[in-house]
Amino acid sequence: MFTGIIEELGEVVSIEEIGDSSRIRLRGPVVCQGAHHGDSIAVNGVCLTVVDTPEQLAAGTGEFSADVMAETLHRSSLGELKPGSRVNLERAMALGARLGGHLVQGHVDATGALLSREPGERDAAGELRWEVLRFSLPDSISRYLVEKGSITVDGVSLTVVEAARDSFTVSLIPATLALTTLGAKNVGESVNLEVDVLAKYVERLLESRTLPATLAPAGTTETTPADTTTPAADTAETADTAGEPK
Repeated sequence: MFTGIIEELGEVVSIEEIGDSSRIRLRGPVVCQGAHHGDSIAVNGVCLTVVDTPEQLAAGTGEFSADVMAETLHRSSLGELKPGSRVNLERAMALGARLGGHLVQGHVDATGALLSREPGERDAAGELRWEVLRFSLPDSISRYLVEKGSITVDGVSLTVVEAARDSFTVSLIPATLALTTLGAKNVGESVNLEVDVLAKYVERLLESRTLPATLAPAGTTETTPADTTTPAADTAETADTAGEPK
């Protein structure tokens, strides 16, 4: 689990294609500190596993390797990376640490593209204070976005400013522009999108209330309240036989 607060701008060192998968090597001195074999590190919002041996990590190169399977290459933009590409890096959050962004799984739901960049106001020195970015939004996940809700874009936890049917906007402060890949993202380039997992859980729970009993989760089968009224036919029969000898 991650928070969407990027720790470091890393760099792709090399990519080795292995059949329909890849092994990617990345440079990230900050996230490599204390890293162990099997640890999780988010790369542009994709949760990857460190595969280096303890001896390799102990060498102090500030680099680590991760395997990327076909499903990940297909569902995310990692397949577009090349040596020299900059990437957003974040280590898995520690239990009890501050949650500065929102709960991020590192499981990409879909990819979008940067549609436009709109500069905001500037300070007295002429430095840009903020910028509005609009991204395309696939129909498969558009229902999960709400204004002022959270979304992860290339691993960055952001607040949705406008949620349209097929696009959304976010406003980026100078720190986000400078410390993540979003500051240099060009119009038309792809980004990884992950919606708030809580929205998906709520949707699933609501669906279970209307599913057939055989598909609904255990303990959620709906029951119909017992009908305590007496049918008209039964009432008439009772009246006809009342008073007859037993």
